[in-house]
Amino acid sequence: MRPWRKPWATEVRALGLDPGSAITGYGVVEGRGNRLRHLAHGAIRTNSGQPAHVRLRKVYEETVTLLETYRPDAVAIEKLYFKQNVSTGISVAQARGVLLLAVAYSGCTVGEFSPTEMKVAVTGYGRAEKRQLQEMVKRLLNLDATPKPDDAADALALAICQVQIMPQP
Repeated sequence: MRPWRKPWATEVRALGLDPGSAITGYGVVEGRGNRLRHLAHGAIRTNSGQPAHVRLRKVYEETVTLLETYRPDAVAIEKLYFKQNVSTGISVAQARGVLLLAVAYSGCTVGEFSPTEMKVAVTGYGRAEKRQLQEMVKRLLNLDATPKPDDAADALALAICQVQIMPQP
């Protein structure tokens, strides 16, 4: 149990992170099994004109702030996946490494999910299209609108995956 959690808490809080050097999506979900509640979502955005180390520092610092603000029981991060563009894959891998470092210092449990695992957990179909995933996230969290940007919707889906697999308190 996280030291800041109330001992009578019956829900698990998960922070989902969709890594990227330009945009890292985040989403915070609390729940127990299929009972889910949306707490927050958004994106960490970096300036493409800045050097990589400055951009990565911003991703790290804002992730630390998210961890301190929401105090999750666990963090879900998307596994690295890229089809063709190796340079994009390298920058995403660097951002993912920074996220993992921030989470390691927080002491949170880490869950890693591939895009297919995330889609199966949220939609029931591993080849679901992005809009189908977004619509299911909207429905599962009882949101008025589809979460934006897309990276935040993916991060919420990751958080949902983590809540579903966590042992309940």
